[in-house]
Amino acid sequence: MTTPKTTPPAWRPGDHSILMDVDSYKGSHFLQYPPKTEYVSSYIEARGGKFDKMVFFGLQMYLKRYLARPITMDEIDYAEEMWTAHGVPFNRAGWEHILKVHNGYLPLKIQAVKEGTVLPIRNAIVQIINTDPAVPWLTSFMETALLRAIWYPTTVATLSWTVKQIIRRYLNKTCETPEAELPFKLHDFGARGVSSAESAALGGVAHMVNFLGSDTVGALQHARLYYDEPMAAFSIPAAEHSTITSWGRENEIDAFENMLTQFGGPDKLLAVVSDSYDIYKATEQYWGQDLKNKVEAMGGTLVVRPDSGDPTLVPIEVIELLGKAFGYTVNEKGYKVLAPCVRVLQGDGVNPVSIETILERLEAKGWSAENIAFGMGGALLQRDVHRDTMAWAMKANATKRADDPIWYDVFKDPITDKGKISKRGVQALVRHADGYASVRTDRLPDGADDLLETVWEDGRLLRDQKFKDIRALSDSA
Repeated sequence: MTTPKTTPPAWRPGDHSILMDVDSYKGSHFLQYPPKTEYVSSYIEARGGKFDKMVFFGLQMYLKRYLARPITMDEIDYAEEMWTAHGVPFNRAGWEHILKVHNGYLPLKIQAVKEGTVLPIRNAIVQIINTDPAVPWLTSFMETALLRAIWYPTTVATLSWTVKQIIRRYLNKTCETPEAELPFKLHDFGARGVSSAESAALGGVAHMVNFLGSDTVGALQHARLYYDEPMAAFSIPAAEHSTITSWGRENEIDAFENMLTQFGGPDKLLAVVSDSYDIYKATEQYWGQDLKNKVEAMGGTLVVRPDSGDPTLVPIEVIELLGKAFGYTVNEKGYKVLAPCVRVLQGDGVNPVSIETILERLEAKGWSAENIAFGMGGALLQRDVHRDTMAWAMKANATKRADDPIWYDVFKDPITDKGKISKRGVQALVRHADGYASVRTDRLPDGADDLLETVWEDGRLLRDQKFKDIRALSDSA
């Protein structure tokens, strides 16, 4: 049995506890399984929703942060008090068994496809089975925390990847160096728009699987802590409305010039929100006339940021005004490219639909997609991201009974909703010429590899992926 290399800190009320990171009804389920049940297998899949494909991501963060800590007697005592007062049975004997026999580490085997894998939905991507016949209830007890740990970062990674394909398509049509431009075309502005700091970090690092731009600092720490990535994303000096409007309306140009003075220079980038009062005057007069020479002479790039109005029209108008003021070239694909000293960043009203509309309209007007980048906030990390976005579920698929070597199928098949039919039997994931498919392990084709690798067993992490490898896997799809 694996023991910790160092003694973990004492558990205290208020600390995370797997005994209480659960829906209330789970507390009584240990009394509900058929007699002689020893093993329960469950799997996780996305059953439908907005996307046909997914980018699997996030399990490793949960394993390292939460499952790597053994439970304690103080934790059991506190949980018993809580559950009893709550009116739900508490399985003290089961938890004490885990503490005494397994040194507090949960006797579980978790299998999963590699993080960063892009595959169709409706496939088993994670499977969990108890490894001690004395605790068959433990598998399903993990549903609340494990499902949440997977559906949120995977949904964000999938949303971000989907936007990446939209932007890539327009860059391929209108830009000479599309793959060089792509990594910084979608910036994460979502930290303030989510419900918690942990959500910001989890969702932010999921976005970083696909892009190199982010303002979510907590996500940088998660990439470093859980995926061994020293610096996963980058940002640039940028103004906000308070730093511009504090100069007063009559001095807005001075605020702009201060940005150039403080942050301009050869090969440097700076972003200036320019819609505090009049985006058209700011673009045409202040940037395009009064400060034009300074913008051109600094040797870097000014990123003009409109932040209000119709997000599918205003940034295009700003690009055209900058084109008149600073000029443009026509690339080999026949599309206009602004002078290197100016670009545009749209960070308001940004979502997959508005991004595609903007890029489509730019193309129709003869502008390359390289002239603009996007900042996506609540729509990236929260507003369009919930469990039903991809219809996530964790369901039992098989049980094994005492003195019986056979795995028995467990499944649901409601006549009122065939979209909720669950998979039967212990699952495997295979790849074939046409893509991926979930199959029963007892029907695994000869010579086929099961891509559901064992990543965690009885307190031990068996697969430790690096962030760079996850990115490479996602980008190879």
